[in-house]
Amino acid sequence: MEFVVKSPILGFEHIEKMKLERISKDDETFMQLKSCGDDGISFTLVNPYAMRGDYEFEIPAPIKALLELSTKTNTDTNSTKLVTLNIVCIKEPIEESTVNFLAPLLFNFDNATMAQVVLESFRYENFGLSEPISKFFDFSNKNS
Repeated sequence: MEFVVKSPILGFEHIEKMKLERISKDDETFMQLKSCGDDGISFTLVNPYAMRGDYEFEIPAPIKALLELSTKTNTDTNSTKLVTLNIVCIKEPIEESTVNFLAPLLFNFDNATMAQVVLESFRYENFGLSEPISKFFDFSNKNS
């Protein structure tokens, strides 16, 4: 599905439209976000709730207005189909990959808009900018 970027991903302010796709048809844990332009920019995203049950934050008023949301937090969905995903910095080996919990992406499926939220680290001390994915997923049974 294509989304209009209402508040850009930091460092990628020129991107106005992005496409969100599943990586695996049977799993929504990891997703791919691609620029709709021909610039080849893409991000691997992860569903934060597959890793932690405490991932809740207040949506800033400007972001709520841009995405036309009536919800107060990212987990208070009301009638809007709001999805929260986080950027993964993929590294080799995969266990060294990291997740950014302080700059989540919000997707409003009702109106096909998206925005990046930058959370204040002093308000959300349990969320890191670069948390190891191995902290949340067990890679010990990985096939080589």
